[in-house]
Amino acid sequence: MKKVFKLEDLECAHCAQKMEDGIRKLDGVQNVKVNFIMQKMTLEADDERFDEVLKEAVQICKKIEPDCRIIIK
Repeated sequence: MKKVFKLEDLECAHCAQKMEDGIRKLDGVQNVKVNFIMQKMTLEADDERFDEVLKEAVQICKKIEPDCRIIIK
C-alpha cells in the first residue's frame, strides 16, 4: 500500500532526511520519501502492517522534530 500524507511544521530539511532514514529502517517499509519543500511524506509499506508502520513513523517524526505533525485523515 502506498499513501501520501501532508506534514505540518516540518522546519528543517536535515530533519526530514533523518525522519526518512529512520522510517526506512522499520520492518515492512518498502519505500519512504519525506519532501521538505512540499511538506509531504510518501509511505509505501506492506498492506497487512501499514497501520502499525504508520504509528511507528509518527513516533519517529515526533522524536526528531516534536512540532512536526503527520496529517492522517
